[in-house]
Amino acid sequence: MFGVKEIDSVALADILENAPDSIRLVDVRSPAEMAQGVLPGSEAMPLHLVPLRAAELLESSKPVVFYCRSGVRSAQACAFLGSQGGDPERLINLRGGIMDWVRQGNQVVIPESPVMAG
Repeated sequence: MFGVKEIDSVALADILENAPDSIRLVDVRSPAEMAQGVLPGSEAMPLHLVPLRAAELLESSKPVVFYCRSGVRSAQACAFLGSQGGDPERLINLRGGIMDWVRQGNQVVIPESPVMAG
């Protein structure tokens, strides 16, 4: 989608099980959406904060996998960072988002504390 690199839920689940430290996993949904459940090991970064934290994301030593509800907002994050000079091979969208993740039988966890938007 949007000409960005994608990963499917099956492949991401394999990475999270076998090499979770090999990627950075970023949830670009709203705090209200995140409160309903997140992928294990993910960090909160609502989409509107991605431009403000672009330098940090572009300097990541690991590939960054973004996800949202359906894959559209996370694809936008990948496309934006690619337009800012990011390596498109290291900016990865979770195809189908958390909806596909759950549909494939993978677990979500409830964040321990309220997600802050800033």
